[in-house]
Amino acid sequence: MTQVIVHPGFHKTGTSSLQNYLHQNRAALAPYLAYYGKSDFLRAGTAARRYALKPYPWRLRAFRRAFDAFLAGIPDAPLIVLSRETFSGEMPGNRRSSGRLIRSYERTAQRLACQITAALRARFGEEVAITFLYTLRARDPWIRSVYGHLLRSTRLTDDFDTFRARFPDLPDLAEQARRIALTVDLRDLHLCPLEDYADRREGPAAAILDLVQLPATLRADLPHADRANVHLGAELEAAFLAANRAGGTSAEVRTRKDALLEAARAHRPDAV
Repeated sequence: MTQVIVHPGFHKTGTSSLQNYLHQNRAALAPYLAYYGKSDFLRAGTAARRYALKPYPWRLRAFRRAFDAFLAGIPDAPLIVLSRETFSGEMPGNRRSSGRLIRSYERTAQRLACQITAALRARFGEEVAITFLYTLRARDPWIRSVYGHLLRSTRLTDDFDTFRARFPDLPDLAEQARRIALTVDLRDLHLCPLEDYADRREGPAAAILDLVQLPATLRADLPHADRANVHLGAELEAAFLAANRAGGTSAEVRTRKDALLEAARAHRPDAV
């Protein structure tokens, strides 16, 4: 029987670190699991994000076709791990194509999860064992991290207090994950707070490796994880905010922010 572990995010919960670590150690892990990450299903990941931005039924069908095509192209394996945060949709704080603010994952993620589980059963049979593993983060540091990301990647002009106030009723990530699992009648759900893995040598990837139950000797030989997307601090956030508010074309704003990032990397090359 095939077991599939799906890690559909959430964003800003150590996903990049987890994915980088599993990708970098793919050869060592290959006897125990088949890992597929962002670069392995670019079409499906992009289709999921497009659906989140414009949640039309035909975009959901496009995601399903792309995901089916990915599954058809991979070999059978006893244990498969899939990790892509866009499988929960778009990061809250972004805006749909209509301009409406995305305030939670729940509705989009539920529909994507239904398609993912249906596709896995169609590919591997009804007896396939499906596990969803969500990495989580405490609400306040998660919102802070989302804010920093959006300052860098979009033309967000809110200060942090204004941005945070836009989410007065946001359920915590654990509650959203439970509601998603309930919708798809998912019986094997694992919730893994990022804070629990801060001191683990594999970083957030330990959440997957614990679940897989790798031999202790193999885990002892695996390297320490590098941190990814480390927060650069209030000074750079303020500079990004000023750049976004200064106006100009998108290309001009991007050039200013790229210069700020290059200067930051010169002082902290491990941070971005």
